[in-house]
Amino acid sequence: MLPRPLRLMHVVPQLGIGGMENGVLNISAGLAEAGFDQRFCAVRQCELSTARLQSIADRSVLAGRGAMRSSVGKLVRVMRAFRPDIVHSRNWGAIEAVVAARIAGVPVAIHSEHGYELDMLDGMPLRRRYFRRFAYRMADAVLTVTRELRDYHAAQAWIAPERVSVIYNGVDTARFAPQPAVRARVRAELHIADGEILVGTVGRLVAIKDHLTLLRAAEELSARGSWLRVLLVGDGPERARLEAFVNERPGLRNRVTFAGASANVPELLNAMDVFVLPSISEGMSNTLLEAMATGLPVIATNVGGTPEVVEDGVQGNLFAPRDVKALAEHMGRLSGPLSLRQNFGAAARRRAVERFSLAQMIDDYRSMYLGLAMRKRVFAR
Repeated sequence: MLPRPLRLMHVVPQLGIGGMENGVLNISAGLAEAGFDQRFCAVRQCELSTARLQSIADRSVLAGRGAMRSSVGKLVRVMRAFRPDIVHSRNWGAIEAVVAARIAGVPVAIHSEHGYELDMLDGMPLRRRYFRRFAYRMADAVLTVTRELRDYHAAQAWIAPERVSVIYNGVDTARFAPQPAVRARVRAELHIADGEILVGTVGRLVAIKDHLTLLRAAEELSARGSWLRVLLVGDGPERARLEAFVNERPGLRNRVTFAGASANVPELLNAMDVFVLPSISEGMSNTLLEAMATGLPVIATNVGGTPEVVEDGVQGNLFAPRDVKALAEHMGRLSGPLSLRQNFGAAARRRAVERFSLAQMIDDYRSMYLGLAMRKRVFAR
């Protein structure tokens, strides 16, 4: 038992529907059972648009919009009001919380990096590199969700990789699990026939996720006479462009379903036969873990932390970003014998359960928070 509830503030760029935000909520739920008193702070935007997000509304605050300088002052005021023992900020959009934590006298400041943005792929502007180095050196701990991200951010900030810890994302393998009855019902609702192969993906419709490569691969298979369906779960700025692409191509019309953002991701994953992650870059994809836990064979780009999750030829296949032909070949092969999909899917489920469980992730974060709190003598204050 803790001497008293440990006060933890999660600071994120925005509160809304996204993989990183969902991961924070998963961590928060597990830590609540361990006696942590938690608050949520969004630096740029706060959209409590789902039931899960609405459940934390009374513990959430928007620190402000606008330039970083104005955000620091607002973050300081928020921290002084809550008086957290630990502030944990995530990604570039919330990194100024490290500075605010130091000004506010917060005992422990942590920063973590969870992925990439498209403009990071050719390297960061010098001002970002310098500020990251400044913030990392000011923080009590810096962490990433993959070894690849650790090496990248350490190099960009000119610090030793050993200065950065790694905590892998975890997935709720009870919520995301094979459910044959759900599969049958959802496929009927989507008008997917028993013999049709449904290839799908889940994620925001943004350029870095490169849904066009998936659609082009599906079009190529259609031209070969393959009858498969595509399900895109998620919404975002690329949706209109993707819908226009589909409507202009007879081989894709009536074969692609845009499900939009959905609270029923576990059910929609169960309806799929194959999961594809065509991202140009990734940190560590939560939806990839969710698909694997659901028992789906996966096809994913060989980028970022994905090779740390998927063993090529065991749980599915890896391919180079934007390689339409390679993706089409993998999709075509997995559209064949059911036994191949079953073998890959069973291996994917085992990998998720044994290596990337939600319980392990929560325990890793709890151990880190408690260790830093003890080192800073938080409970003696």
